[in-house]
Amino acid sequence: MSMDVIDYEIFGSDMQYVEIELDPGEAAIGEAGTMMMMQDGIEMETVFGDASAQDRGFMSKLLGAGKRLITGESLFTTVYHNRASMKRRVAFAAPYPGKIVPVDLSEIGGTYLCQKDSFLCAARGVSLGIGFQKRLGAGLFGGEGFILQKLEGDGLAFVHAGGTLLCRDLAPGEVLRVDTGCVVGFVPSVDFDIQFVGSIKSALFGGEGLFFATLRGPGRVWLQSLPLSRLANRIVLAAPAAGGSRREEGSILGGLGNLLDGDS
Repeated sequence: MSMDVIDYEIFGSDMQYVEIELDPGEAAIGEAGTMMMMQDGIEMETVFGDASAQDRGFMSKLLGAGKRLITGESLFTTVYHNRASMKRRVAFAAPYPGKIVPVDLSEIGGTYLCQKDSFLCAARGVSLGIGFQKRLGAGLFGGEGFILQKLEGDGLAFVHAGGTLLCRDLAPGEVLRVDTGCVVGFVPSVDFDIQFVGSIKSALFGGEGLFFATLRGPGRVWLQSLPLSRLANRIVLAAPAAGGSRREEGSILGGLGNLLDGDS
């Protein structure tokens, strides 16, 4: 399927959304639950499997659905067609605070590997597949398992990074050590592996876990400062109803303070 060439605009600073402008006949694909709004004239269609395989046979559709199931995503993809005779817009929102990253697949060799929950939306024709980790260590201890999501094509795709985004080009042989949850994505030329932190004391008391990711160039990598798992963990730790505490609030009244301010 040929790629649709789309125009877009990203709004907001922390809780962003991307608005895609579709010419008559163009379409965009979106992950389930990411659509924010769409103008009249855009028709929403839920398709089985990978939207890029809809003009192929049943087996291609089934294979595309199987790939999405393996990555933990829905069996279905939503396609937004502009059926009007004029330009129409559809918007997709980020699921939590961070940055929406436009990735032009034609500029990075046509393939992008990313965490399975970072894909937001793309131009029609971008293929959504799976990419297996090359090493057993990366699969078992990488925090994201063996499987990454693989985006292929020559169009625009949009991914979401939590917190602040870092995009960096690694030179051949250059190594970057990263917290495993902070990796958003990278191009296939980057070698991704998992390395032990180095000492038992650091592993037990350093607060960063037993392993970190090593990214070896050449190639471009995308990193995030606030992984969803880290954000969720902090929320749970601070929520009394979930067994957490409110120590960071510094209340000298303790439980009595909770009663007085209505939190208990």
